[in-house]
Amino acid sequence: MGIKYRLTLMNFLQYFIWGSWLISLGSYMGNTLHFTGGQIGSIFATMGIASLFMPGLLGIVADRWVNAERLLGLCHLVGAGLLFWASTVTSANLMYLIMLFNAMAYMPTIALNNTVSYHILEKNRFNIVKDFPPIRVWGTIGFICAMWVVDLLGWGLSPLQLRIGSVSALFLGIYAFTMPACPPVKTMQKRSLLSALGFDAFVLFRTRKMAIFFIFAMLLGAALQITNTFGQSFLHDFTSDYANSFAVIHPGLLMSVSQISEVLFILAIPFFLHRFGIKKVMMISIFAWVARFGLFGIGNPGDGLFLLIFSMIIYGIAFDFFLISGSLFIEMETDAGIRASAQGLFMIMVNGIGAFVGGVTSGRVVDFFTHNGIKVWQSIWFTFAGYALLLGIIFPLVFRYKHNSEILTPDEAEFNSGEKNLLT
Repeated sequence: MGIKYRLTLMNFLQYFIWGSWLISLGSYMGNTLHFTGGQIGSIFATMGIASLFMPGLLGIVADRWVNAERLLGLCHLVGAGLLFWASTVTSANLMYLIMLFNAMAYMPTIALNNTVSYHILEKNRFNIVKDFPPIRVWGTIGFICAMWVVDLLGWGLSPLQLRIGSVSALFLGIYAFTMPACPPVKTMQKRSLLSALGFDAFVLFRTRKMAIFFIFAMLLGAALQITNTFGQSFLHDFTSDYANSFAVIHPGLLMSVSQISEVLFILAIPFFLHRFGIKKVMMISIFAWVARFGLFGIGNPGDGLFLLIFSMIIYGIAFDFFLISGSLFIEMETDAGIRASAQGLFMIMVNGIGAFVGGVTSGRVVDFFTHNGIKVWQSIWFTFAGYALLLGIIFPLVFRYKHNSEILTPDEAEFNSGEKNLLT
């Protein structure tokens, strides 16, 4: 098997593992294990806690002491055991601890997967910018395929979703050890822990524009966590009124439209960034979140199914125009010496602090609108839509940025979007 095909399989499995449970676990915990919204939100917030420090810590380990492919394999082997254990428990407190340790094992593998891919492509004299994106997109395809497998096999409310994730992680863990060696790079300059955790880039907070941008990145990261946590659980709650509808029978297939949309809308980023600039693109993203939540609030699996489908399509705009465009903005606005740290800080704000805040807060909102065990989903989604709308009103008032279309040409944007291909 050619090395590009081997990397494609590695990327496919990397996100197949995540897709097997990320979108459907909330339904299993809420509808089958009967955890409260606060408990579910806290369990999902473990990914935010782990993202604050584990990628940076293991990044240093891979830079200094252990081959990246071996560290990747070890993390997935640990994750395989933890996911299987999680499939056997019914206690919210124990599930929290297991998923926290699983997040500590899995979240660093996202960066390690990229590191291994880059190293092997460079070693084989491939062009990373040209050759990695077509490989990486199979990660998103893997995520979608996992959602479809879990849905079509009827495992959305079953612990079997965790077990298929466990088996996939076991396979990838073993497979990673067979990849070409990616030894630590011997350099005179060693990254410090503070640098790896993105703290070098905290100097950017001295600039009002960048400080506001990072704060809103965190707030939008919270919005991203909301539908990961409760989107599919929401659809399952229509069982009594729309038991035979497509959305209730196959919620995973419907939710996967969001990831398909994400793949498509990334292609529009270069045009929108060049034409409108980061401020307007971020505003488009924010109001896309308003529409995403609002359409959930008024849609249903019956005559309102088209509204739910429209919400899934809009997700591609909400996600890509915020995460991918934000990464490109940071690349353009920061000095070369701290760009890596700035990107790390961006991920900490979004996937770390933002995910934690979104998980915990959204769980409390769900509990607030739950009466006698029944969730008032319309009030829940309208509350989230109101949150996004408030961000949309405040952001243009406080974020001062004058767009110069000469700074980023369409060709340059396309080049960078390939380099920064950060799909689901």
